[in-house]
Amino acid sequence: MKNTLIKASLEAGKILKENFEGNFKISSKDVISNLVTEIDKKSEDKIIEVIKSSFPGHDIVSEEAGALYQESEFKWIIDPIDGTVNYAHSIPLTCVSIALEKNGEIIMGVVFNPISDEFFFSEKGKGSFLNDVKISVSKSAELRKSLLVTGFPYNSSSYKPDPFVVFKKFLMLDVPIRRLGSAALDLCWTACGRFEGFWEYNLNAWDVAAGFLILTEAGGKVTDFNGGKYSVYGKQILATNGLIHDQMIKVISE
Repeated sequence: MKNTLIKASLEAGKILKENFEGNFKISSKDVISNLVTEIDKKSEDKIIEVIKSSFPGHDIVSEEAGALYQESEFKWIIDPIDGTVNYAHSIPLTCVSIALEKNGEIIMGVVFNPISDEFFFSEKGKGSFLNDVKISVSKSAELRKSLLVTGFPYNSSSYKPDPFVVFKKFLMLDVPIRRLGSAALDLCWTACGRFEGFWEYNLNAWDVAAGFLILTEAGGKVTDFNGGKYSVYGKQILATNGLIHDQMIKVISE
């Protein structure tokens, strides 16, 4: 399964790289800013083809194709392009994200940015790696000295707590914040110590499943906004190096 996971991500990454800055069709989904490209579909088709050639009986959940259930204990969770808006605008912060779930537990994950050639991989209980070098979270223990990253959901005004109010609260503490446009990369960059913390609303399993495992295996912590148990199928994610986790919960919940 590891070989299949790696092969699928590399094959999809090749498609992303070959078409980057090219001419391709772009359309919108539920809201005008929620984009999908024909490269999303090509990448997804290749990933599913590779998985089905080795494991035809496994379940698959993918952003564009939806759910293909066959009552297997294994489920592949696929985002053929995380950071589609970036990709559509030739911004090189984009990636393929694939996770493997067994009986409800994420056991393996890859996040691959073929433009920067950064390949994040993790297997449950075996740590996390960036291009075969083991990674770990930052050791910074003070929120005010941390670098955070976040994203904003579509239709942001309908969420509670208000994403912009929370964002402003961190800014008022003079904490620097970045916005990359790819939740999978946000999690991986927190896993390798570039960021200390990440929070976001209304993500889907394919956005976070692989990154969740990569971060936790790198020594990080992931919960909902209240510090409760996290599920990749939930709608709130707070992911940190663990050392500033409670400080971030306090700011979000106040």
